[in-house]
Amino acid sequence: MRERSLLYYYGVAYLAMYVIGTAGHVDHGKSVLVEALTGIDPDRLREEKERGMTIDLGFAWLTLPSGREVSLVDVPGHERFIKNMLAGVGGVDLAMLVVAADEGVMPQTREHLAILDLLSVDRGVLVVTKSDLVEPDFLELVSTDVLELVEGTTLAGSPLVACSAVTGEGLDELRRVLDEQLEATEPKRDIGRARLPVDRSFTIAGFGTVVTGTLIDGTFEVGQEVAVLPGDVKARIRGLQHHKEQVERATPGRRTAVNLSGVAKDDVARGQVLTLPGTLTPTIVLDVRLRAIAALRKPLRHGVELTLHTGSAEVAARLLLLDRQELAAGEEGWATLRLAAPVAAVKGDRFVLRTPNDTVAGGGIVDVHPKRHRRMHEPTLAALASLAEGSPAETLLAALAPIEPASLTEIAAAAGRSLEEAVELVQELVADGRVVTLAGRSLEEEAAAGSILISADGFRALAARAVAEAERFHAARPLRRGVPREELRSRLQLDERLFAAALERWAADGLLVESEATVAVAGWEPALPAEQQRQADAYVQSLAAKPYAPPTDGAPAPDLLAYLEEAGQVVAVGDGIVFGADAYREMVEGITGRLRSEGTITLAQVRDMFGTSRRYAQALLEHLDRERVTRRVGDERVLRGG
Repeated sequence: MRERSLLYYYGVAYLAMYVIGTAGHVDHGKSVLVEALTGIDPDRLREEKERGMTIDLGFAWLTLPSGREVSLVDVPGHERFIKNMLAGVGGVDLAMLVVAADEGVMPQTREHLAILDLLSVDRGVLVVTKSDLVEPDFLELVSTDVLELVEGTTLAGSPLVACSAVTGEGLDELRRVLDEQLEATEPKRDIGRARLPVDRSFTIAGFGTVVTGTLIDGTFEVGQEVAVLPGDVKARIRGLQHHKEQVERATPGRRTAVNLSGVAKDDVARGQVLTLPGTLTPTIVLDVRLRAIAALRKPLRHGVELTLHTGSAEVAARLLLLDRQELAAGEEGWATLRLAAPVAAVKGDRFVLRTPNDTVAGGGIVDVHPKRHRRMHEPTLAALASLAEGSPAETLLAALAPIEPASLTEIAAAAGRSLEEAVELVQELVADGRVVTLAGRSLEEEAAAGSILISADGFRALAARAVAEAERFHAARPLRRGVPREELRSRLQLDERLFAAALERWAADGLLVESEATVAVAGWEPALPAEQQRQADAYVQSLAAKPYAPPTDGAPAPDLLAYLEEAGQVVAVGDGIVFGADAYREMVEGITGRLRSEGTITLAQVRDMFGTSRRYAQALLEHLDRERVTRRVGDERVLRGG
């Protein structure tokens, strides 16, 4: 019970499918309303209680009439604490925009609404509080102002409830309306890429480091290894809690407290993201679709320095406009943000941009690892539009391009899709020839096995690289049959599974030919000039003259010797010794025949069998050991496996 009570005190244990966030001007009654609804005081800091003002994020939870449990995030309303408000509002499913009846719409009402609009929070309830302090006519007037305020924003059409946290009037109606709104709200999906933007980190005696946030895009389980990004910190999940209850598994859309082992409190801070290792790569460059707020005082210029808020992160950013010189109030455009420090974000995440004193713009992230772009470049703008606004299949294809070749799991995560959705979309792309799957099984089977997928354009480019590498090798070594298979794989920087599958396709398409561990361009045949042919013939004849003790001097140049080996005319066994192919076959057959009949053979016996010297017999036997024909046991050889 001690652990649970401590976690309750810190306000970090949550169990809810949805998260509701407050918004509104300072001293408009947000925290009092949360306490009236939940019985939990969200102001946890001594300074907050002394000043009667929310400074940082507060948390509570509530069971609605339907039995649905929800978390509440209470944000500060004062303009000086907007950055704290932004750290908590990003993960909410529904906003309560709170306006005090005795004051009406105020500056932070407008700024908070602008932030909700930029973050695309499209579910909300408009709450006019302190209804007991004004006459009905004035309450109606303020309510009308609030409804007019939200017109043209994502909260347009939201229901309005007037209430009093002091008398309790309207609170039951508010609970009912919240329930109705959440009933029509799409829950956060599990796409296998668990992310928890950290909004708080602290320690509890006896339990270690605890971090909190809203879990999105996947699940966490007790015992899992997790990564803290940005940074190079790994930890293990020691425990999980929702709403004062320990759980073994945390699911998307829920406020979650994560007890971590193997990490100190100072290693995890607000703005970082808790995720599964290998699923997310931090970035310092973002391509975005940007919209300036309607109340922007002066246009945003290309190159202006701003502050980016995304998830719980806050970082300085330089704005590079791609389709104009400046962005005026209410305008939208394409832009790149160059960040002063990395953030762990993904395509589709929403963001807000601020100056030191004002919210100025925001929008959605289109690409988290973009290439450098030319400004005012129509193909670039068209590609960004396709990435942001294309069909689901086109968006998936665009998400594949920067990471290909990739597995279905990786593609689903990059595109923000569930694995099942990704399978369906990839099937569509494969059917119309825009994606190549290098696997013999169905995509459903491959989803479990780890498929290899690449865009058709990417595969054509990869094939062109492979052919070019083979041609480069042919030009540099015209006597060789082809580039060694492993060397080509290394040059293309492909793992063995992908290389094998790709090579099979290239061979079927008539581009490359694989033969005896070498790869050549289709139609390639090495040919010796007349002088080198004479040298080769003379060398082979010299080996045949003394087949079991061939000369070790007068060997041809390495490329010519390699040519003769690939042509099957000679066999180099090591120590500078080369046998003619016929002599080599005869010696191997003699040795293996003796082993099959006698069981063992010695170096002296091999020497005597062929009337050769100890040096030649030893080199040959060691070669057969390497070729896994024989195995040495003391001073004798036996057949491998015998």
